[in-house]
Amino acid sequence: MSKVASFNQRIAEKITQFVSTMWCAYIFAALALISLPAAIRSGDVVVIVAWVAQTFLQLVLLSIIMVGQKVSSESVEQMIKETHTASLNEFELAKEARRIADQELAELRTITKDMHQVLKEIHQKR
Repeated sequence: MSKVASFNQRIAEKITQFVSTMWCAYIFAALALISLPAAIRSGDVVVIVAWVAQTFLQLVLLSIIMVGQKVSSESVEQMIKETHTASLNEFELAKEARRIADQELAELRTITKDMHQVLKEIHQKR
């Protein structure tokens, strides 16, 4: 990655970190409210609706949506970590069960071998 691309990426990350905070939403709301009196004084419904839709909602909702996405993302990340940990624990349990089963199978083979030997000896004595 070039130095310019790396610089641009760092700037974008910093801006995104700032914009995705409730403090930024409050700042944007205050900034939007500065133009509210002028929109109301115009008396034009279209101007007021445009102020609500284009100024207030776009500015404030941008940050709020980003905060919500961050919270949702953190929740999903936590769930993934918990699932991963649980899966690793289950895998360890399965490995232990397999080890025990292999051990029991080896013991059964020894017992079976001994039984065959005893049966062979009994059969030879007859």
